[in-house]
Amino acid sequence: MKKRLSIIALISLLSFSCSNKYKEVVNAEQDYQIIPKPLKMELLTGKFLVDSNTKIVSSEVLKNEGEFLAGMLSAATGETVAFSSEGKGNIELKLDDTIENEEGYVLDVAFNKIEISGKTAQGVFYGIQTLRQLMPASMETGDGTLKELTIPAVAIKDNPRYKYRGMHLDVARHFFPVDFIKKYIDLIAMHKMNTFHWHLTEDQGWRIEIKKYPKLTEVGAWRNGTIIGHHPGTGNDQKKYGGFYTQEDIKEIVAYATEKHVTVIPEIELPGHGSAAIAGYPNLSCFPDEKTTVHNDMMSEASKEAQANGTVKIVQETWGVFPDVFCAGKEETFAFLQDVLDEVIPLFPASYIHIGGDECPKDNWKKCPSCQARIKAEGLKDEHHLQSYFITRIEKYLNSKGKNIIGWDEILEGGLAPNASVMSWRGTEGGIEAAKQKHDVVMTPGHSCYFDHYQVLKADKDKEPLAIGGELPVEKVYAYEPTPEELTVEEQKYILGAQGNVWSEYMETTDYVEYMILPRMTALSEVVWSSKESRDWENFKNRLHHLKGRYDALQLNYAKHVFED
Repeated sequence: MKKRLSIIALISLLSFSCSNKYKEVVNAEQDYQIIPKPLKMELLTGKFLVDSNTKIVSSEVLKNEGEFLAGMLSAATGETVAFSSEGKGNIELKLDDTIENEEGYVLDVAFNKIEISGKTAQGVFYGIQTLRQLMPASMETGDGTLKELTIPAVAIKDNPRYKYRGMHLDVARHFFPVDFIKKYIDLIAMHKMNTFHWHLTEDQGWRIEIKKYPKLTEVGAWRNGTIIGHHPGTGNDQKKYGGFYTQEDIKEIVAYATEKHVTVIPEIELPGHGSAAIAGYPNLSCFPDEKTTVHNDMMSEASKEAQANGTVKIVQETWGVFPDVFCAGKEETFAFLQDVLDEVIPLFPASYIHIGGDECPKDNWKKCPSCQARIKAEGLKDEHHLQSYFITRIEKYLNSKGKNIIGWDEILEGGLAPNASVMSWRGTEGGIEAAKQKHDVVMTPGHSCYFDHYQVLKADKDKEPLAIGGELPVEKVYAYEPTPEELTVEEQKYILGAQGNVWSEYMETTDYVEYMILPRMTALSEVVWSSKESRDWENFKNRLHHLKGRYDALQLNYAKHVFED
C-alpha cells in the first residue's frame, strides 16, 4: 500500500512540476486574438497545459457542454480528456446566477486551472468558444497531432450586445445536403451567433416533407431545368434538379443545432413565391388552368413537353418574382397552409415561424373573382389590405398554436399583424417603422447584410464567381450599425439584432456558399456581439488575419481579398 501511495504521489508531483513550469510564462498579445471581441479582457501571466491529467468537471446539467469541450481537446491532442459530473478536475464548468446576461459568461484561465461560468448553459458554451480561439489554430484539424496544447492565462467577462444574432440560408434555389447544414450550424456557433433562419420553400423548389401533401416534394422539390448565367439567362441547362429534407432529416438537424445552442427558424413562404407548391397543387392558384410561364421563354424542353401533354403548372426554372401566388380568396388555400404548418410546428421548437410575406405581386388578386369577393366581404380597402388580411389570419392561427410570426418588411403593407416581428431587408425604413409601432425587429438590409452580393470593387467583379450583383466588402459589413439613430432610446429596445442573408440563386455548391459568407459572417458576428464603442476596423482586421489560420485548419473556402490588402 505504501509503495502504491508513493507512486501516486510521484505522479502528482510530476504533473504539478509539468504545470508549474508554465506558471511564469509571459504571453504575447497575439495569443489573445479573439473574434468577436470580448467585453472585458485582462491578459495574465502563465499558460495552462492540456495533457493526460486534464479532467473536466461540472454538474450533469452541463454535460452537453462538458462533452463538447472534452471531445474538442481530445481530438486536438490525441489524449483522452475526461468529462465527469463527479469529483474534482482542473477545468470546471458551472452556472452562476450572479451573471446578469442570459448568454453572458466568465472565463478564467490560470496555469493550473480553468473555470468557465455562465448564467445559462448557453453562456458556458460561448465561454468554450472563446477558449477555443485561445488555442493554436492547428487544433482545429482534430487529428490528434498537437503534442503540446497550452492556453494563455486570461480573465474575461463577456456578453452579447444583441439577443438575435443570425445567419440565413436559402436551400430552395439550390439544395444543400444535411452534412453541410450541420457544418453551417457549426460556423454559426463558432461565431457566437444563435439563430439559423432556414429558407425552405420558394418558386424554384419546396424542400420540406409534408406527409399530408406528398406532391409538395414529389413534384414541388424538382425543377426540369435552370437558367444558364445571370438572370435573365442565356439559355436553360435542361437538367432536372432538386432534393428535399425528410421530417427525420429536419429532426436530426434541429437536434444538432440545439446541442450548439442555435435556434432554427423555418421559413414557409406565403402568399408569394409559391410556384413550387402550386405546381403540385394547382388549385392553390387564383387561376389553376393558366399555364406557368418562364421569363424570356427560358423554359426547359421537358417542361414544354409536359405542358403540351396537359401539365399546367411547373416549378419555376428561372429567378425573379412571379405573378402566380397563393389565392387569398379561397378557403382551400388557408386549409392547405394550416395543414402544412401543423406538420412544421412540431419539428421546430423555436418560438418563431417565418412566413415570408415579401414580393407578392397583386396582379392575379386584382383579376381573381374569389379575391375580389374576399375584399368586399371583409370590407378591405384594396389588395395591399388583402395581403395584411392574409398575414393576420395566418398569424392568428400560429398564435393559437403557441408560435409567433416573423416576416420580411412587406408585411407592413396594409397594416402590420398585431404580434408580428419584422425583418427589415429593403434598407432600414421598414425596421424603423416597425420599431416605432412597438414591434420587434431584426435588421438585415441589403446594403450591409446580403452575402449574395459581390465582395470586391466593381472593376474586379469579372474575376469573381457569378453573384446576384451589388457590392459588399468585409469592411462595409463591419461598419454596419444595426440600431438606427432615428429611433428614441425606448424604440431602440425593439431592435433585436441583425442577420446575414444568403440567397442561393448563383450558389450551386457548398464551397461557393462558404466563399460568400466568409469572412463577412465573421465581421457581422462582431457587429452583433461586441459593444459599438469597441469596434475598430484596423484592430479587427489584425485579429481576422489570426482567425484565417483557423479557416485554413478547418479547410474552409473563404474569400481572401481582405487578407491581400
